[in-house]
Amino acid sequence: MSSTDTVDMMQTRPQPATAGDYVQLMKPRIMMLVVFTAFAGLVSAQSVAGVAINPVMAAIATLSVALGSGAAGAINMWYDADIDALMKRTSTRPIPSGAVPREEALAMGLIMSGVSVLLMWLASNVLAAGLLALSIAYYGWFYTMLLKRRTPQNIVIGGAAGAFPPVIGWAAVTGNVPLDAWLLFAIIFFWTPPHFWALSLLAHKEYEKANVPMLPVTHGAKATRNQILAYTVLLAPLGVLPVFTGLAGLVYGVAATGLGAAFLMLAYRVWRSDAGDAGASGASLKRAKGLFAFSILYLFLLFAVLIVEHGFGAYLPVPGLV
Repeated sequence: MSSTDTVDMMQTRPQPATAGDYVQLMKPRIMMLVVFTAFAGLVSAQSVAGVAINPVMAAIATLSVALGSGAAGAINMWYDADIDALMKRTSTRPIPSGAVPREEALAMGLIMSGVSVLLMWLASNVLAAGLLALSIAYYGWFYTMLLKRRTPQNIVIGGAAGAFPPVIGWAAVTGNVPLDAWLLFAIIFFWTPPHFWALSLLAHKEYEKANVPMLPVTHGAKATRNQILAYTVLLAPLGVLPVFTGLAGLVYGVAATGLGAAFLMLAYRVWRSDAGDAGASGASLKRAKGLFAFSILYLFLLFAVLIVEHGFGAYLPVPGLV
């Protein structure tokens, strides 16, 4: 079935759009994680740099990140409507279901993009606004339109889009992006491959059906499991590194060490399994699902501890390091 036939099929099944459909266009679950990590960057910057930002301006800056994330999500759904219609996991999204016309999704994404960047510029500074614009373009154009359908490294290279939020939050407060901000970027960047490849082990048949060159489709499940373990080996110590730069304290150090060890254990179990192989056992699939679920918890807890340390005065220096 061609992309044109798929779009025509979607358009012959119109359904009344609801407010929830337009919310779904913005990929709210991704948006929540984006906003959370941006807020962690903002709070950490205020504490580390000793620079306060007006609470109203901070709220507007955070809203700008949310709008920018939603804009990128809407553009992604507009462009990927044809392959979304072919995959069971995404076939009920607003455009494939016929609830929202493609042109409305594109218009929504473009308008929200402009509004979010303008608000960020007014609330903070041109650097934060520029980084927000870059992140929207990176996800909506570079990842979605150039990488996703062309290379099995789409998740690796495209992961930068989701890594920008804490850098944007930091820039909104200080007007600069020091090493600590890029360290938070690196944590999310290296977290992204094992997170999404765990999911791709479960959905590789759908990606193959839609002709999306995800790693399990192009190189097989074993190569994917190898890459999951390799990136997790890099991520675990990287997650602890903020302690050694002074960005994080004792509570974070303990949490990052424990979470990193758990991530490594789960990745190792997936590596030893046959997840993604033809006829994979139920236990192996359960391990891949468990790794995917834990990866979300890992990132949430790391950044939550940063917020607690810097936002609630719980920062305790690690003896011997500070």
